[in-house]
Amino acid sequence: MSLAASAEQWELPLWDLGSSRPLRSTVSRTARQPRKRISSIEPQILAALSHTSRVLFLDVETTGLSRYYDELTLVGWLSDGVYRVHVAGDDPEPLLSSVQVASALVTFNGSLFDLAFLTKSFPRLSLPKAHADLRFLARRVGLTGGQKAIERKLGIQIREGVEDLDGAQAVLLWHRYLRGDAESLRRLIEYNRCDVVAMRHILDEVLERLVSSPDFWLATSRFSQHLYSVSGWALPKAEMPSASRLDKPKNTYQSLFAGTAAERATIVGIDLTGSEARPSGWCVLRGAIAETEMVATDEEMIARIIAISPSLVSIDSPLSIPFGRTRVEDDDPGRSKFGIMRRCERELKRRGINVYPCLLPSMQALTRRGMRLASRLRHLGIPVIESYPGAAQDIIGIPRKGAGEAFLKTGLREFGISGNFVTSAIRHDELDAITSALVGSFFLAEKYEALTGPLEDSLIIPDLKAGSGPLVVGISGRICAGKTTAARSLERKGFAYTRLSLVVDDEINKLGEEPNRESRQRIGLEINRTKGQRWLCEQALARVDAQRFIVVDGLRFLEDRAFFLERFGSRFLHLHIVAPLELRKQRYRNDGGPSFEDADTMPVESEIDRLGERAGVFVENSLTIDTLEGAITSVVESFMRKVGEECQSRLS
Repeated sequence: MSLAASAEQWELPLWDLGSSRPLRSTVSRTARQPRKRISSIEPQILAALSHTSRVLFLDVETTGLSRYYDELTLVGWLSDGVYRVHVAGDDPEPLLSSVQVASALVTFNGSLFDLAFLTKSFPRLSLPKAHADLRFLARRVGLTGGQKAIERKLGIQIREGVEDLDGAQAVLLWHRYLRGDAESLRRLIEYNRCDVVAMRHILDEVLERLVSSPDFWLATSRFSQHLYSVSGWALPKAEMPSASRLDKPKNTYQSLFAGTAAERATIVGIDLTGSEARPSGWCVLRGAIAETEMVATDEEMIARIIAISPSLVSIDSPLSIPFGRTRVEDDDPGRSKFGIMRRCERELKRRGINVYPCLLPSMQALTRRGMRLASRLRHLGIPVIESYPGAAQDIIGIPRKGAGEAFLKTGLREFGISGNFVTSAIRHDELDAITSALVGSFFLAEKYEALTGPLEDSLIIPDLKAGSGPLVVGISGRICAGKTTAARSLERKGFAYTRLSLVVDDEINKLGEEPNRESRQRIGLEINRTKGQRWLCEQALARVDAQRFIVVDGLRFLEDRAFFLERFGSRFLHLHIVAPLELRKQRYRNDGGPSFEDADTMPVESEIDRLGERAGVFVENSLTIDTLEGAITSVVESFMRKVGEECQSRLS
């Protein structure tokens, strides 16, 4: 577009195909100094743009930013003098045909956004070879920022009536339309039309600064000076399509979790804050019934959790730091090498879900508190998972709290959650706590994905297509109760066998010592103190990596139980073996180490009884080995049927 030496304004009549009333697009220009040409434009794109009637300007609207989880709602395009719109549910052929015959495609940030949604939604779509992405072309001439920011810089004024709308508001318009507000769809179409039309003005400005060829300008008129009309749903008086045509089976709590462990579970969800001075959102989810409030201190949370004895605690907070980092603070020596993001956060970013790095300065207090709270709960044997309500809401299709509490409430209610939040005025933190607890339901129902990296705790997100993971039996019991006999019996029936003390033996061998009962207890306690019990569990599990059926011999700490529940959820069976004291004494063999009494009271055995109290099943071993093996087989078969696993051939 040529720039006038003085301020000027003009109006272009845009005639509506369905009436004699013109639509108007007003563009104002202020005086500018002549600009020096900075770069050039690719010849193939320039050649394609010279066929002005076949250049197609396109913009999409979606339910969110993630091409993995969100859906296309609307596509608007302008070519050959007509703006058209495709609304989800329409016949895609007019759109596909228009794109196929286009000489060039013009978008703003289409390379990273629009094209991904188009190709996902329309596998048959044939894109033109020439694509002018204005986000990057504009950068070449010093125009940076989003499309609306560039419009303001250039004085482009064509958004009368929709000036207040942005991408987030566009998502809300679609949600309102789905709930019966047809006028919201009309506003969404108008918003899209303005985006598409503004691209013509931006392209003119970019070409004005980049193209020096007089032949091009002799053959090509400015795109923004072309008259255009609107058709179809874009007509001002068009009757909007009914949202009922989009009706399809919706995922609900009942459809997803009926008959699963989630339906029977009590789950605590916490939308944690970075300071105990600011209360955190708190939810107790019993089945599909949510009770919420605000809770301030860690001590109060822990006391409540102990009293409730939930199946799981789900916390909206980072619960680990990036691999290679040793502490939260920026003075960590690994800061420059390993950065501030975990692998799970990088993966969410890659999928188009916005997430803050766990060690961003503003996040450090939250990460520190989350890790501290999780550690205390795990030492009590209570499993804890990390959740991110925003990601879960995107995946489930519930508007985030940024869309407004009313939409978030409605989304949770439509999903099938009931409770005091439906009729009471509650804080958005409580609504996020409900979603955090709901992630726990997905976890227990085996409908989840665990995003993780080396030595990083998993971030749990819903995944409706997830397959079943390994089935794991963890066995605990006091000395000589029969743990290993029980575990080996399962090994003979096809379970992969691992034992925590095998990892301890490796560490003993590294020290040049002899593995025996005394050294195992001593070094095992040292590992617990220095490397942590979770490290020991990780190493034991690595020995049977990728096996479908696993038995873990020798759980000793409450934290062991928490670890395996967090890793395998409802597919983990904690089995505790008990035997009379006198019988255990008879079975004890003193191999030159401590006496039975000393061995049975070593610090490494101090949590066994409390661990047993939390076991899912008790098996008494006071008779014969055959009796014990029969009892173990019966218990494991029952568990396998409960989780829907075929067991006849494996345990027969």
